[in-house]
Amino acid sequence: MAPNVAIFIAVGAFLVAIAGAEDPYKFFTWNVTYGDIYPLGVRQQGILINGQFPGPDIHSVTNDNLIINVFNSLPEPFLISWNGIQQRRNSFEDGVYGTTCPIPPGKNFTYILQVKDQIGSFYYFPSLAFHKAAGGFGGIRILSRPRIPVPFDEPAGDFTVLIGDWYKANHTTLRRVLDAGHRIPFPAGILINGRGPGGASFTVEQGKTYRLRISNVGLQNSLNFRIQNHKMKLVEVEGTHTVQQTYSSLDVHCGQSYSVLFTADQPGLDYYIVVSSRFTTPILTTTGVLHYTNSVGKVSGPIPGGPTIQVDWSLNQARSIRTNLTASGPRPNPQGSYHYGMINTSRTIILQSSAGQVNGMQRYGLNSVSFKPADTPLKLADYFNIGGVFRVGSISDRPTGGGLYQDTSVMGADFRAYVEIVFENPSDIVLSYHIDGYQFFVVGMDGGQWTTASRNGYNLRDGVARSTIQVYPKSWSALYVALDNVGMWNVRTEYWARQYLGEQFYLRVYTNSGSIRDEFPIPKNARLCGRAAGRHTRPL
Repeated sequence: MAPNVAIFIAVGAFLVAIAGAEDPYKFFTWNVTYGDIYPLGVRQQGILINGQFPGPDIHSVTNDNLIINVFNSLPEPFLISWNGIQQRRNSFEDGVYGTTCPIPPGKNFTYILQVKDQIGSFYYFPSLAFHKAAGGFGGIRILSRPRIPVPFDEPAGDFTVLIGDWYKANHTTLRRVLDAGHRIPFPAGILINGRGPGGASFTVEQGKTYRLRISNVGLQNSLNFRIQNHKMKLVEVEGTHTVQQTYSSLDVHCGQSYSVLFTADQPGLDYYIVVSSRFTTPILTTTGVLHYTNSVGKVSGPIPGGPTIQVDWSLNQARSIRTNLTASGPRPNPQGSYHYGMINTSRTIILQSSAGQVNGMQRYGLNSVSFKPADTPLKLADYFNIGGVFRVGSISDRPTGGGLYQDTSVMGADFRAYVEIVFENPSDIVLSYHIDGYQFFVVGMDGGQWTTASRNGYNLRDGVARSTIQVYPKSWSALYVALDNVGMWNVRTEYWARQYLGEQFYLRVYTNSGSIRDEFPIPKNARLCGRAAGRHTRPL
């Protein structure tokens, strides 16, 4: 116990040093195990956290410090990453391959996170070895501080709704298929909070209003969410309060999170909650139950239909999602006080999805580079100046048009640069992309090839700020982002098999200032592995 106690004390001291005593902190202890689950009626090997599938929710408030001690009871290395949590000045804690050493079997690691200047709905997930196909994910909610106005009344209830496509095969089987250079098959179904058809239930009182925090934690498919006979009012997207539009159904693409309000304003019955796949053949559908406390009848009638393969419908809905300029975000000042459209960009990065064979194996990439893991986390190699692990500039900031090849792809970028990023998707499926460490402004999306003339249609006033963006088939999506967070940040597709087979890279946002105002030092308790093994973090 003595070493663990020492780590606990060191963690507490480090926290006070970096965060200041005024920010509360919350402690979590998680044990990660394998266990039997039956979401689609057959026994599978699932990843449980404290015996739960999905894992426990994290409830926090803006600027809280989260101290999460993760014990890895799996027989293989494990990491958790925090989708949408910006890890301000601290990419060491991001929990992906390129920043953080895996937790060895039978060992533990304590994450030290601060949800600095953030509100909203997010999730965590296991980032290594295709573990995400076995579970290990859960919801994260960040509430506003008590004196910060929220642009809607507090709901009667607040539910996490984790939706995603799912396989009957164990993740180890799927991983072997990918490692052999093949594509995995079409998913077997869709889960709502880890349950198959009819398994998830939400209880409400007639006349009251509730919040649903919906995240697509699945592996590849865009999903449509709807509630029989109920309308949904969108209020928040990945940390941004939105213009409060009403929708009868909502497309949630891989990796994305949305908050909606709905009022239980129908007769006292049970109603279908429906989630179905978009742009697929066949269409996968699952249901849950919205149960009124005064219900006199079970769900009945046909399952409500939704959009299926219509891209224009989804594109128009995406364009309708806008920032509420007068509402406060994590701070009291209005979200519209940052005029992102009036700032000149200093650089344009164009990222085009790539697919092909490398040495007879199926691979994916961006700008013709398929990411190849190195033997040492890139952030540690950077911190300790270990040569030969990666090379800045190993991926171009424009499509090259060349054949696909493998490299440990790292793109350099200057701290505080204001950048335009365009994602291009030449494929015939929807892809979504996530940038760790950042929230960016969605300025445009459309079909065809992006050109400089495409800027004429940009939304430079109230585009939504988020961390995951969808790109429709044979289309482009564009964003503006202020690179104000120093670190090594993963840029990846949320189509998980493609991510696993190389459609990702790392953005190294760099300054030579050496100041703690720009980047925190390496955590005292950081694990050191690969070529960083045997080195020292730092004195406390």
